[in-house]
Amino acid sequence: MHISRSIEILVGLFVAIGFVAMFFLSMEVSNLSSVSKEGGYDVTASFENIGSLKVRAPVSMAGVTIGRVKGVEFDPVTYEAVVTMSIESKYNQLPSDTSASILTAGLLGEQYIGLEPGGEEELLKNGSVLELTQSAVVLEQLIGQFLFNSDSE
Repeated sequence: MHISRSIEILVGLFVAIGFVAMFFLSMEVSNLSSVSKEGGYDVTASFENIGSLKVRAPVSMAGVTIGRVKGVEFDPVTYEAVVTMSIESKYNQLPSDTSASILTAGLLGEQYIGLEPGGEEELLKNGSVLELTQSAVVLEQLIGQFLFNSDSE
């Protein structure tokens, strides 16, 4: 009787550790574990299509995460998505003509914003607007174009 009780306790501990591990894994996958750092600056960019870009998605340059998507809104005048990005304050040397593209990473298709520096001497600051943008590639549109083009031949 004593042995079965200790086995039950060990199994219970194993299950509890499994739940804790699943919690941390889900936090990592959903980007909730990264708490935004204070002291950064916000920039905005307009895109025709943002695909499945989400708030808290990474903003990276040269493969290094330098910020996060802070907000996504729809502009009823231009019919575009306006994305607000929070860039960490230590990356305050980005040229004002930096371009932004929505890219896809990983097998799950997580989308993020990739920045490419420009050549201007003026730097981005809080409230700057990125003029050069490239929208997300939508797989369904590419397939439709391929099928339409193959039918016309």
